[in-house]
Amino acid sequence: MRLLVVEDEKRLAESLRAGLAAEGYAVDLAHNGPDGLWLASEHQYAAIVLDILLPGLNGYRVCARLRAQGNDTPILMLTAKDGELDEADALDTGADDFLSKPFSYIIFLARLRALIRRGGSPRASVLRHRDVELDLGKRECRCRGTLVPLSTKEFSVLSYLLQRSGEVVTKADMLENLWDFTTTPDPNLVEVYISSLRRKLGRDTIRTVRGAGYVMPGA
Repeated sequence: MRLLVVEDEKRLAESLRAGLAAEGYAVDLAHNGPDGLWLASEHQYAAIVLDILLPGLNGYRVCARLRAQGNDTPILMLTAKDGELDEADALDTGADDFLSKPFSYIIFLARLRALIRRGGSPRASVLRHRDVELDLGKRECRCRGTLVPLSTKEFSVLSYLLQRSGEVVTKADMLENLWDFTTTPDPNLVEVYISSLRRKLGRDTIRTVRGAGYVMPGA
């Protein structure tokens, strides 16, 4: 799942990216308003974290322009400012939620997850496929009832395939949705994680469709 963070405080931006990456998200960064607007307009994101005090184009204007374009991606606005008027301005321009700096990362993450849930179609908290069970809340995987340790990226790849069970998923699709733009888009990355998942869950769990991609066959 891909997120966009538009934040001009580079240390904070990198800290948010590292934390979100540890949660399994692919995160793109922009450090000014025009770059953030361009990325949000050109790419699809599950949610956008948008600072208000940005160089070039402030967060209010970025948000307003996105909404004017018909872009309804959930937006969480961040600002060093505080007060009811600032919050009202953020919401009036089309933001979905508002968080004042400094903020608790735990609260930030909880609010972001809530926005993602509201912004997309409802998802089951536990995904099942044949002998495999993936608990998204506990971030646990079980195969035939046995707990299987997965890395963060293995969990993300398996979750993505389970959510599209029965569909053929291309390597390009996985790279687009599970890796950020700082990663060299090497299709071999996908093969590495698919091979690792097969070793842990069984070779028949994920099938290769030659020339197309991968599929978790219907039960």
